[in-house]
Amino acid sequence: MAQEKKRLGKKHRLAQTRPHKGVTPKGAKASATSVGGASPKGRKTVSAKKEAAFTKSKVRTQSPTRVKGKAVTGAQMAGGAQPAEKAPTNRPVRGSRGMGGDEGVRSRVNIASLSDPETENAFAAMLPLIEDVQRPSDSIAAPLFAICGRPNVGKSTIFNRLTGTRRSIVGDEPGITRDRIYGEVEFDGRLLRIVDTGGVVPDDEALIPSEIFRQARIALEEAEAIVQVVDGRAELTQPDIELARILLKSGKPIFLAVNKMDTEKISTDAENFRQLGFKQVFPVSGEHGLGMGDLLEAVSAALPMVEEEEVEDLGDIYVEEVEETDETKRERKLRSHGEHISKETRVAIIGRPNVGKSTLLNALTGTGRAIVSPIAGTTRDAVDEVVMRNDHSFRFVDTAGIRRKGKTTLMAEKLSVIMARKHLEAADVALLIIDATEGVTGLDANIGGYAHESGRSVIIVVNKWDEVTTGRMRPDGKDDYEDGKAPADIKAYTEQVRDALKYLDYAPLLFISAKDGINVEEVFKKVQLVARERRKRVTTGQMNRFLDTVEFEKAGVPYNKRLRIYYMTQAAVAPPTFVLFTDRDVKLHFSYERFLENQIRASFKFIGSPIWFKVRARNKKKEEK
Repeated sequence: MAQEKKRLGKKHRLAQTRPHKGVTPKGAKASATSVGGASPKGRKTVSAKKEAAFTKSKVRTQSPTRVKGKAVTGAQMAGGAQPAEKAPTNRPVRGSRGMGGDEGVRSRVNIASLSDPETENAFAAMLPLIEDVQRPSDSIAAPLFAICGRPNVGKSTIFNRLTGTRRSIVGDEPGITRDRIYGEVEFDGRLLRIVDTGGVVPDDEALIPSEIFRQARIALEEAEAIVQVVDGRAELTQPDIELARILLKSGKPIFLAVNKMDTEKISTDAENFRQLGFKQVFPVSGEHGLGMGDLLEAVSAALPMVEEEEVEDLGDIYVEEVEETDETKRERKLRSHGEHISKETRVAIIGRPNVGKSTLLNALTGTGRAIVSPIAGTTRDAVDEVVMRNDHSFRFVDTAGIRRKGKTTLMAEKLSVIMARKHLEAADVALLIIDATEGVTGLDANIGGYAHESGRSVIIVVNKWDEVTTGRMRPDGKDDYEDGKAPADIKAYTEQVRDALKYLDYAPLLFISAKDGINVEEVFKKVQLVARERRKRVTTGQMNRFLDTVEFEKAGVPYNKRLRIYYMTQAAVAPPTFVLFTDRDVKLHFSYERFLENQIRASFKFIGSPIWFKVRARNKKKEEK
């Protein structure tokens, strides 16, 4: 019987297998890339080379359409033109997928789940890193000037440059902008309003181009100065000449902006466009910001001055009112997000394509603000309008129809979906529109989940209700219906919607017909209700008295997931957020959270708003010490 070999310890086993310095392991050839076979002097060099090769393999090469981290549009690269900046390098871009280093931006990029680099680069240039979606405009009296031109000449790029935002979607595809987009420009101490219009083709009789022309005419009529934009790298076209003829007849101050003049060498070519009949011609570059100061200076001089209201000098009384004491500083620090005097309520209209979002916006505002057509995906840029009701301001934002990633092929469609999600996150209340003729679909449930997870208050609006009830009646006035079926029952339909959207059981439900204006006024009442409930605060004393009445034994929580709640307080509003001080620092079980939420709603309502919970262990700091 062979003698058993003595088992070595871990330290000795490693010592036997570890190659000695300067010695090549058995069965291997000495090479420059083998650290074990290299000499002690060359080990540091070999390790540095391997680390450099690994780092190089992990660096993502920038797309040719990016220069110094900025996107270059296809229009800028057209015709063999070269950008003014240096050639792109292989320097890694900060942040997730080369979209900046801001944490909030990275989270939005992950939600969007973009896959192709072209869309990522365009989205990186489109999405603002710090600014809000849109600055609320309380200066309606500021003078307005309009930007117009044929499709794909760079109007939206100039609009974004002047406003300092990424409000309008920019891309290589012609006809991306369709509705009117408003913004604000600050120049030389003045505040000016600007409106971006869609590409104008006067003789096009197709539905969407004719609607774009109608929206542009409205903007040109209300504007006090007009800037026509032409492509400086292309020849004059018939739409340019026809639009110039229309503008010159208006009698308003007209300016010609020859866009895409990215270098001084080609800026002299702008003089060739004086044949349109314009006296003031400005070579500009919306992509690089060249010539914008001269253009704004001329436009500002042509716009009328608005007299500012005189402010009464209150002397010492005024100083005492604005002086901030230690108590007011403490109060401001303790004030939670969303808990302030809201001058307006932002309402995002969301839903699948072609469910009637733009029709509802027109019905709420009483205007033809948004383009309406039976073609799905008509709305691309978010269209907003302010409405006053009962001394309260409502800003309704019509977003693009959200569809699945696999259903979006054009870059403009992908960007419009991302912008819709972005405008939803900036809103207070979300109107989830459902098509009554199709019922609740899986995509409706996903879109509602976006609003629920982002903390927006939600109102479920079932549109086209007339098409399943009175709209199917016979034209001769008889009681029976054309298809021989009974009208939809509102009670049964409500049960179906609640069953499909169980996580939105707190959201009010409305049945309307935006086309005929049926029950549209109820939307204002519900929005005002959920906006008030969203900012409601419950005192700590009320919460403690509430806890004494809750029977947590009925929660149905596993024994190892149970917590002992010492007390609970509301830490924030919009949405209502409650902090639970417990005996253990564990995540709240979903059934426990659902039970507690139902008990809170039974006592304090919070209609239409989600409720968030945070757990804080009472003895956590003692355990860490």
